[in-house]
Amino acid sequence: MTKKAIITPQEAVNLALAVLLDKYREHFIGIYLDARLKAKKAILISLGSLNASIVHPREVFRPAICSASASIILLHNHPSGDTEPSTDDLAVTKRLEQAGAILGIELVDHIIFTATGKFYSMKSEKIIK
Repeated sequence: MTKKAIITPQEAVNLALAVLLDKYREHFIGIYLDARLKAKKAILISLGSLNASIVHPREVFRPAICSASASIILLHNHPSGDTEPSTDDLAVTKRLEQAGAILGIELVDHIIFTATGKFYSMKSEKIIK
């Protein structure tokens, strides 16, 4: 997918914006990476409503296992334009981080972004180790 490693949250957001179908619904996107942090693929995992998206570890990690990905970056948009994580966002992130640890697939970051490109990186904010 890309020859360049995804190093910064902004690079991940730029890829996610290309997958965004409509800015009025939540999109939960996975970027699946090889061992050198190069994107193997970016897919829409879940398409939600205006303020919610249902996501389960099995849907997040199935593409990672099938593509032999070493790690993943997760992103979802907030149509409201507010990048601050909700209580549910934080709980889902911890659950997915734990599932990844069990599977040996590192959760590199979970980023909340807006259609304008503003973002909140849970890795940068030390929510993810």
